[in-house]
Amino acid sequence: MSSSVATQPSPPTPTPAVERPKKPLLSTLLTRPEVGSFAAAIAIFIFFSAIAEPFRSLPALSTVLYASSSIGIVAVGVALLMIGGEFDLSAGVSVVTAALTASMISYQLSANLWVGVFVSLVVMLAIGFFNGYLVVKTGIPSFLITLGSFFMLGGINLGVTKLVTGTVATQNVADMDGFASARAVFASEFAVGGVTIRVTVLWWIFFVALATWILLRTRLGNWIFAVGGNAASARAVGVPVDKVKIGLFMGVALMCWFYGMHQLFAFNTVQSGQGVGNEFLYIIAAVVGGCLLTGGYGSAIGAAVGAFIFGMTTQGIVFAGWDPSWFKFFLGAMLLLAVMLNLYVKNYALNRRS
Repeated sequence: MSSSVATQPSPPTPTPAVERPKKPLLSTLLTRPEVGSFAAAIAIFIFFSAIAEPFRSLPALSTVLYASSSIGIVAVGVALLMIGGEFDLSAGVSVVTAALTASMISYQLSANLWVGVFVSLVVMLAIGFFNGYLVVKTGIPSFLITLGSFFMLGGINLGVTKLVTGTVATQNVADMDGFASARAVFASEFAVGGVTIRVTVLWWIFFVALATWILLRTRLGNWIFAVGGNAASARAVGVPVDKVKIGLFMGVALMCWFYGMHQLFAFNTVQSGQGVGNEFLYIIAAVVGGCLLTGGYGSAIGAAVGAFIFGMTTQGIVFAGWDPSWFKFFLGAMLLLAVMLNLYVKNYALNRRS
């Protein structure tokens, strides 16, 4: 009688793990939208440091940072809007609208200045909603919608100010209730090592950090990139395209409101004809920082670097003793170089992913 012995099946041979090749650090950096602006910022800093000795001082750096924040705060909102595939040409005059509203509401009603600040916030958010709603409901390009808003707000700023005050400027609000606390929030300054720093620089850094977190760490950030890249495809996968676009326009209005409050409480009065042309500076800062005009690509950090380039250029020309008229030449040259460099970086990034 024979017996059979059961044998245990041999364990399967483990498959060796396949390691993905790591991308070189340089290749990874070159895919970032702000890499071109960083390179330009370093080059401009070296250039003005070499030709203008005062540019190398700490007080000069403080002045550059303040000039950068004056553009950078609104440029943060403009950058997110451009990543979402839209433009806002009314941002420049919107800043003045915010300041005029807060000043005249408080002064004419003899109310605490914080009343005017909050009324101004509501008005600005309504303007942002109006722009965004018209864009998504009519299908008219945002370039045209906000160009119309630009002219309307510019006319309202001048017309209402003349009607209410009899001049083109608001009354001085320095002696009104709430001025000291509002100035502390929006326009204070402090010394660090003997160098004066404006609070707008800190607010600018905060807004850039917040926008970067939204873009890179939240669902809303994914929606913004998707809407700017291809709105139809984003809508097909459930992205609330209309709400995202309206929200982005309101975000620009929020940044305009904040900087308008700074202007009011830094100078105590507001000229109603100011702000015209600044919308292009905000857009240029975003474009120099890596935002494409076609949408779907860019970063808040890049827009901040673009604003810093603006600050270095404006102040560097002054410290070098040049005619300030050359600033426009530098502005145009930076814009052209930035558009070409950003297109190259985007094409390089797409080729690396494919």
